Amino acid sequence: MTSNRPAPAAQTPVYLVDASLYVFRAWHSIPDDFQDAEGWPSNAVHGFARFLLELIERERPQHIAVAFDEALDSCFRNALYPAYKANREPAPEALKRQFGHCKALCSALGLSVLADPQYEADDLIGSALLRMRGHGYRGVIVSADKDLSQLLDAADEQWDFARGLRWTAAGVPERHGVQATQIADYLALCGDAVDNIPGVPGIGAKTAAALLGHFGSLDALLARVEEVPFLRLRGAASAAAKLREHRAQALLCRQLTTIALDAPLADDGGHYRRGGADADTLQALCDRLRFGPMTRRRLYAAVGLDFAASQVPS
Repeated sequence: MTSNRPAPAAQTPVYLVDASLYVFRAWHSIPDDFQDAEGWPSNAVHGFARFLLELIERERPQHIAVAFDEALDSCFRNALYPAYKANREPAPEALKRQFGHCKALCSALGLSVLADPQYEADDLIGSALLRMRGHGYRGVIVSADKDLSQLLDAADEQWDFARGLRWTAAGVPERHGVQATQIADYLALCGDAVDNIPGVPGIGAKTAAALLGHFGSLDALLARVEEVPFLRLRGAASAAAKLREHRAQALLCRQLTTIALDAPLADDGGHYRRGGADADTLQALCDRLRFGPMTRRRLYAAVGLDFAASQVPS
């Protein structure tokens, strides 16, 4: 059973949110009956706002940053491997507009926004987590994305918000069959169809996990590939041949699956501390997105603003 034990409370948590996951989920699950003041669909931002409200109301985070993907086709990984994520359809203009609204909503609520044209949200989360660890914080990564499990250290948690599941580095083997520190190597071996990463042809998930369980890392596996045929592993000889033949591809795939920890981040002296909300911007967004009174009331309450006062004509 997946561990839901909380991380040690001695360290202050910083919540690092993978925004794209929740924007896309709302885009696909909520009918596009919702429209903004200009007639464009607003279903994704409505769903994302509900998610943010539930997160803020339940956790009352004091330190939080929300990471967005701006590197849709300009990520440094595309330069390494042009086919990276080439299996995905380009985001329609209606969705791109809603991403902009979601970022604006986060800023209006006083939440730090992370975005960069060359680094993905995962890289921004990893880089922010590394920085915050240096200041004594522990991370709570709000995402179900398996890639992000590679970032988990002893005190960190990953939180699949929709399913209500939390796990630490100790819970990763139960979920993925390998240690948190082996996730990038594991995906480099068996590939990741979601991101169009090929891996090593013929090496599946079970074989990849077994090889890493024995050798510990991709580097050790490739250095000792001559030992592979002697393992008690179905298809061991074939696996060794494939590893020798596709050594360069395996190493390239690991560059793609490894989350960068050196993404450029704005200097944040406040350690992603929640700032004060911008009441005027928030009201303008609520009007533009045609939020109903219940959502508006919750948004105002979540950031300590007087909703009733905002309804009084100036």
